Amino acid sequence: MALLSKKDQRLILDPLADDNPITIQVLGICSALAITAQLKASIVMSISVIFVLGVGNVVISLMRNIIPSKIRIIVQLIVVATLVIVVDQVLKAYAYELSKELSVFVGLIITNCIIMGRFEAFALGNGPWKSFLDGIGNALGYGVILIIVGFFRELLGSGTLLGIPVLGDPIEKTGLYSIGYENNGFMLLSPMALIVVGLIIWVQRSRNKALIEEN
Repeated sequence: MALLSKKDQRLILDPLADDNPITIQVLGICSALAITAQLKASIVMSISVIFVLGVGNVVISLMRNIIPSKIRIIVQLIVVATLVIVVDQVLKAYAYELSKELSVFVGLIITNCIIMGRFEAFALGNGPWKSFLDGIGNALGYGVILIIVGFFRELLGSGTLLGIPVLGDPIEKTGLYSIGYENNGFMLLSPMALIVVGLIIWVQRSRNKALIEEN
């Protein structure tokens, strides 16, 4: 981070904490509900959004002076849709099973309000470098929350991480299952994603009184 100015550093670091797009701005909640039952899906979705938002912000920034204001939303949708198609095709080529699991949710990146929000609020008014940092920062902030939620939902709901058993074998009663532990199937239900996100928001705001005062 030494190569970046303090303002540039804030573009990346603020969305990871005090200006997180999910926990503070309350955007992108649909993804947290839909695909966080598995950690692998959470990671892949996070990487996809990092690519789409990072590249998309740069493209919109480069085009900002030639986009007619009346059609700027259409242009933004075309840019993000093109990038999402690239992501979808790469997943189908190299991770077909996972692409089937994510199915329509990859396509829904197009309507992710975090992406459209950063295009509109930042990329249209700033240069490519700052727009790139802003896109990466907000995508990382989004991804961190998805991965945390996916970690706990898969671990407590299935007893696995990335599909690998880590708590033992529930059938053969090894590991924690040998002392009577049972997976919490409720963690795999969509409402539990909201509860986990709510707990993250509570912890975050309890550590930062300024956030409570501002909101």
